[in-house]
Amino acid sequence: MPQPKQTQHKKLATPSPLREGVHFYYNEQGLMVFTEAYHLERGYCCKSGCKHCPYGYRKTV
Repeated sequence: MPQPKQTQHKKLATPSPLREGVHFYYNEQGLMVFTEAYHLERGYCCKSGCKHCPYGYRKTV
């Protein structure tokens, strides 16, 4: 019988812990809002219409 192919997985770097005031803050409604620094550290746009998106994405409703 043929052996199943083994998949190699790349080991991802451990993300740094989130720090309030650097990566996020809480708005007046108590919701967590990610900062521009957080988005830049993450490295890509999630296309969720984030308030501080440094990638220029604007969600249309």
